[in-house]
Amino acid sequence: MNQGKLITLAVIAMVILMIVISLSNSIFHNIEAGEQGVLFKPFGGGLEKDKIYGQGFHVVAPWNDMLVYDVRTMEAFEKMSVLSKNGLTIEVDLSYRYQPDPKKIGYLHEEIGVNYLNKIVIPEIRSATREVIGKYLPEELYSSKREAIQDEIYQRTMEAVQVKHIILDAVLIREVTLPTTLQAAIERKLKEEQSSLEYEYLLDKERQESERIIIEAQAKADANRILNASLSDKILRDKGIEATLELAKSPNSKVVIVGGGGDGLPLILNN
Repeated sequence: MNQGKLITLAVIAMVILMIVISLSNSIFHNIEAGEQGVLFKPFGGGLEKDKIYGQGFHVVAPWNDMLVYDVRTMEAFEKMSVLSKNGLTIEVDLSYRYQPDPKKIGYLHEEIGVNYLNKIVIPEIRSATREVIGKYLPEELYSSKREAIQDEIYQRTMEAVQVKHIILDAVLIREVTLPTTLQAAIERKLKEEQSSLEYEYLLDKERQESERIIIEAQAKADANRILNASLSDKILRDKGIEATLELAKSPNSKVVIVGGGGDGLPLILNN
């Protein structure tokens, strides 16, 4: 009798063990780094939107469902054709970084679900890109206003997805492809503008050099005028005598006639 009971208990234990093993995926949940979970209780009030399960090991009842979301920043790419302000088709290659709001994954799951990228992010990116680029000319997108256009696309998309519990980190314009003829015309125009700027620089440099020469000449003229005003006949004669005495000391042969000049200065006659 005791042996029969033992066999019965062993069978029951084996059945329970097999049930636990078969339900292990539903009972035991390991949430990895960069992930968060939210629990759905079909018999206990439904989705626990405000309770977030962090990384680690969790045990839940087999009839409940643990929904796990990757909450790390992810990157996606989008290549699309859009019309510019003047109706020309432009190929735009975008990249963007996004993630679900880690504090709102319960609300995200209830309102949208795990496919939020295709349902919300991509349509909003496309809509904002078409709307923003449609306000600009191709040459503006190709050069001067590219960063401003990029920022505007980001701002519009960010405002649209954040109310859906999604965080948009950045939108980047990776590449812009214009029609070949238009691109060549824009490049030619930019080259002409660069040449014009270089020419203006050279002209400005020449003007500055001319002004420098004029100022220098004016300064010399002012200096000479001041010097001439300060010189008298007596000072000039004294300077002439000093120069004559210095010349008389040189070994070269010469004849010095004192008072031979019309102004009373000595005359120097070389052999």
